[in-house]
Amino acid sequence: MTFQKSEKKKEAKPKNILNHPFILKKSEHNPVLEPYPSHYWENLVVCNPGAWYENGLFYLLYRAAGDDKDHIIRFGLAVSEDGVNFKRVSDQPVFEPSIDGPDMGGVEDPRIVKFGDEFYVTYAYRPYPPGQYWKFEHDVVQLPETGPDAPAVYRKNIANTGLAVTRDFKTWKRLGRITQSNLDDRDVILFPEKVNGQFVMLHRPKQWTGEAYGCEEPSIWITFSDDLMVWNQPSKLLIKGRRGSWEEKVGGSTPPLKTKEGWLVIYHGIENGGLGYYRVGAALLDLNDPGKLIARLPHWIMEPEHWYELEGMYNGCVFPTGNMIVGDELYIYYGGADKYCCLATCNLEELLNELKKHRI
Repeated sequence: MTFQKSEKKKEAKPKNILNHPFILKKSEHNPVLEPYPSHYWENLVVCNPGAWYENGLFYLLYRAAGDDKDHIIRFGLAVSEDGVNFKRVSDQPVFEPSIDGPDMGGVEDPRIVKFGDEFYVTYAYRPYPPGQYWKFEHDVVQLPETGPDAPAVYRKNIANTGLAVTRDFKTWKRLGRITQSNLDDRDVILFPEKVNGQFVMLHRPKQWTGEAYGCEEPSIWITFSDDLMVWNQPSKLLIKGRRGSWEEKVGGSTPPLKTKEGWLVIYHGIENGGLGYYRVGAALLDLNDPGKLIARLPHWIMEPEHWYELEGMYNGCVFPTGNMIVGDELYIYYGGADKYCCLATCNLEELLNELKKHRI
């Protein structure tokens, strides 16, 4: 089914745009997917899509929520032949919180990889609905009524990350939790292939900060495993924020892409104070040792600047969750202002050349 695009709104430009040497080009058709007024489950929010491209079709597995008090989050599915004009495949969600399982509070922010004939999707979830948390203090969600002996994951409504598998994005098997239950560990992203015979994962445990961890703010960590459900090897600090910059806090964004220069990592950075914007950075990891950071841009490659990034549920947010290489172009799908699905592109070779100028 199709959707109705809203009329263009007056642009509101931020005050701190810099003349960076490389920035992504945003689609003139943005947003490519918007809330759908007649669907109760997606009439408020449509954002942060996992993305896949195969056999000439673009797939967006997007985060959706309606205007309900509890803010139940589900996934919808849309497809496109050109990567811009998307059609919803159903008037119902394709993936929902379970009825009585650990993710019954809501599912968020899918990231997609494929092994063999099966798509593996990591997603964040909570045991209790978060509420419309933009109305609370930052990083605060609603809590269930529990006894004092309830486990922390339930008592504090901590976000964990689960793994689900599908062949068609319509029929699913939930495989369970792959993060530690007492850690708020989101932005969990699998590499699209094994490296040296092992699976590889990026993650961002919120509580791993301080002198013992080597980072002052939540950062991007990397870990390896022989099994997609068992991640008990020590994690390594990979990318941490830079004080006084646009990226004081960082987190993984899209599945790493294998290129001739290394694993291309698109990530997000957040400033403390100031405008509180979410911006986008890029880095390269060694092909044979992805725990080794070999290049990182000092500047952002995308920041909020248009109405669909500045006016929404979180004003001033660009949050990538899906990417693919199509021909010579890099396609990056992202959430705008926690409300819309958007697209930005660039020539892959140009981005790699810019990264090569900033080898570590």
